[in-house]
Amino acid sequence: MRRYLLVALWPAGIAAIAAATVIAARRAPVSPDPQTARRPAGAADRAEQDGAQFAEVTDAGVNGAARPAAASARVPEAFRRLSDRAASQPDWVPGLVRLSAISCAGGIASYGVMALLGPTVVNHGPAIDEPIVRWVNSHQVKLWAAVMNRLDKIGNTWTTWGAAGTAAVCLGVTWRRQKWLPPAALGAAILVDHFATLALRRTFGRLGPPGSPGGTYPSGGCDRVVLFYGLIGHLLWREFSGTDRGKIWAIGTVTALSFNEAYGRAYLSKHWFTDIVTGLFYGGVLLGPFIAAVRLIAGPVRGNGGQGGHMLAAAAADRAPRQAGVRPRVTASDPA
Repeated sequence: MRRYLLVALWPAGIAAIAAATVIAARRAPVSPDPQTARRPAGAADRAEQDGAQFAEVTDAGVNGAARPAAASARVPEAFRRLSDRAASQPDWVPGLVRLSAISCAGGIASYGVMALLGPTVVNHGPAIDEPIVRWVNSHQVKLWAAVMNRLDKIGNTWTTWGAAGTAAVCLGVTWRRQKWLPPAALGAAILVDHFATLALRRTFGRLGPPGSPGGTYPSGGCDRVVLFYGLIGHLLWREFSGTDRGKIWAIGTVTALSFNEAYGRAYLSKHWFTDIVTGLFYGGVLLGPFIAAVRLIAGPVRGNGGQGGHMLAAAAADRAPRQAGVRPRVTASDPA
């Protein structure tokens, strides 16, 4: 009976994560639809005042008032040369430098954090790990073990690298701005994760459970699921959603994948239990700097289909008739 309860733990965990995600997504605030949103009270009056002010300035210029000299005439030649040199530099170079610096710093910091936890896990972990491994091995169901052996492969090295490479190509094509950023971020994640994990394994060299000596501290499969799928989910959310609900769905998906990987590694006794827990934590520590770097380079998240782009378009549409000396007509049905 206990072995079947152990099997039922996987669907129960996935169902609990899915239910929590659905509930949180339903409770998340919904961004107003730009097609149906209305201007707030007083917007029409402000538009009228802006149009009047613009008309006064335009009339003053037409009636012969002295216009300011050209900006280029006031700028010294030396400053103009510096600005031309900065403009000729590719816009991705400063961003790539920032990404490299932050990812390297994040890798070093992640190694430092896990190196501090390592002695405690290695010295005191066996008291927790060995009883769990013995109990799981004695309650395995062969058919379910074969299923988990398939599902567990999502955290393998080449699987996650393949997913990262595919996402890098797709996101590099579909991103509207800074198309270089997703491939660069995912490529940097591969390098940082590989070398930081390799350094940790050489530092501690902890052997895994019997039959899986390569399962060292921390669990590489769990760390890769959190890092790579978490970064892919964040990049997808930034570009194609940007809403609170989209963020919740992305977090729920990565959480389900992480639970699947952790359960599979434990059920198949590929890692000690403490290595699995610290592997999940390690992946989160690695993921944080990459999310921060993407935000620093790409700027704040703008909801796709949110108000940002439509407000800019509406502002441009309002300015067009004003530049022609015509006041825009504002009605209650104008979208915001």
